[in-house]
Amino acid sequence: MQFPENITDYKAAYEALLGYHQVALGQISEKLEASIKENRELAGRLELLMRQYSELQRQLFGSKSERRVPQLENQPTLFDLEEPKQPEPQTEEVSYTRHKKEKKQPVRSSLPAHLPRKTEVIEPSDIPEDAVKIGEEVTEVLEYTPSEVYVRRIVRPKYASPRTDAEAQISIASLPSLPIEKGSAGASLLAYLIASKYVDHLPFYRLNKILARSGVKIPEPTIGGWVKKCCQWMEPLYEAINNQLLSQNYLMADETGIPVLTQDKPGATHKGYFWVYYSPELKLVMFDYREGRDQSGPNEVLKSFKGDLQVDGYAGYNEVFRRSDVRALGCMAHARRKFERAEKSGDPRATTALKYFSALYAIERSAREGEYSAEERYALRQEEAVPRLKELETWLKKEAETTLPRSAMGEAISYTLNFWSRLLRYVEDGRFEIDNNLIENSIRPVALGRKNYMFAGSHEGAKRSAIIYTLMGTCKMRGIDPFTWLNDYLTKVPDWPANRIAELAPGADTN
Repeated sequence: MQFPENITDYKAAYEALLGYHQVALGQISEKLEASIKENRELAGRLELLMRQYSELQRQLFGSKSERRVPQLENQPTLFDLEEPKQPEPQTEEVSYTRHKKEKKQPVRSSLPAHLPRKTEVIEPSDIPEDAVKIGEEVTEVLEYTPSEVYVRRIVRPKYASPRTDAEAQISIASLPSLPIEKGSAGASLLAYLIASKYVDHLPFYRLNKILARSGVKIPEPTIGGWVKKCCQWMEPLYEAINNQLLSQNYLMADETGIPVLTQDKPGATHKGYFWVYYSPELKLVMFDYREGRDQSGPNEVLKSFKGDLQVDGYAGYNEVFRRSDVRALGCMAHARRKFERAEKSGDPRATTALKYFSALYAIERSAREGEYSAEERYALRQEEAVPRLKELETWLKKEAETTLPRSAMGEAISYTLNFWSRLLRYVEDGRFEIDNNLIENSIRPVALGRKNYMFAGSHEGAKRSAIIYTLMGTCKMRGIDPFTWLNDYLTKVPDWPANRIAELAPGADTN
């Protein structure tokens, strides 16, 4: 081995060796960081797969309700590998004196006073001749008569007044206007068919069977034609409701899918969407059908809207929120549901988060039960909800530091913090709701309808369904019987002035 001849050579060799070790150390550090990053990604993927597996188990074998049900100790599940050990029964001799319990007589609630009464008098068979009536016992029971289909005969007498200087003059009353000119369906039958399908979720083929039991057979295409004509009568009112709703400065919005038959997909269905807009103050709901879920739907419908729009986290509304005259409100229920999923995946921290949400909803419940005004609800939220929201935000940020982003808990925290500014906004105004549940209630009939009549026959049919759902949904929100209102509307609308059509809206006299 040859050694350097002077100190300068030793210094150069040392620096070279040091540089070599620094490069090697850097490479090792890079590999270590890459390994740590890869381990974190793998841990996140494992957590995601376990969550998906848990979610699949819940969907296949568990309850789909959002209600939180605590797991009982030692409760066996379908996937338990071993039989749970049962404790040995223990016995002991006891003696006691049993007191006879007094049986409470059931209290019968009174039957509704508005129902018609058919009185049936039953006289005793052995009345003495000198008996005097001293009172009577009355028993009321509910009975049912199947729906009655009858024929309305409109008879118009004709009168002639003979004259010598001209032909005889004929006098006859005008025929009342009918929803379907020269048709055989009256307003009440049409109202029954529409309400049965879009409120009670009965497909037309089932309604055919119901009518057939009364001896009336109506081809299904005929019923479809009748409904199409009724929608033509309802469309002006639909447009009036649309204009009235969009004139408000606080709306909710949501969307739901509807399968639609199209010629483009023989043997399959196209997934269209109902975009739903709701005014909590007017209790007006409006359905708008679109063939897709892109931003064109809300962009077009809300082009004249100015104010506060409450939605979930779907990006389809982002273009609307880029406008300076539209402000976003979040939906606390959507954030809460993500923590409910995290709790079901086994993360105990989700239970802590849900306690915060429960406290916030308890405040809303007390305001609702106390029938608070908007000003009173605002004051209550400032006093009780705002401090809890600050505590929740602090807790979420702390937990985010130690939570895997792709875990169920990580996704719940990330979603909530990403939309935190929107979620907070409900405390700024007593008119605002804490979530979008009111509009989700108006969408529920669509989900029930999908399970029964399964799809719309065409895009045009889906548009007509949007008109009907709008009017039936407004009836529901305003506590009005859909059949009664629709029967009255179809009776009046043929002769009603077009510029006063809004007066026929469900509950228009209460606006």
